[in-house]
Amino acid sequence: MNFKERYLAGEIPFEEIDTYITEWNNSDDTRTLAQFLGLDAEEEDVWIDISDDALQALLDSQKK
Repeated sequence: MNFKERYLAGEIPFEEIDTYITEWNNSDDTRTLAQFLGLDAEEEDVWIDISDDALQALLDSQKK
């Protein structure tokens, strides 16, 4: 499972995104960071253009 799936499932806190970023930086994974995290284009844009908090709010709105 990727970061987004695990976060939405309530398995990990949002701050765990930093661990995933470090994992991606230290890997040979050919996917983009957003793909590795499981983010779609809108989520990636919010994260890059606004903030971590904005991404968290967007993801929280998707929680069941």
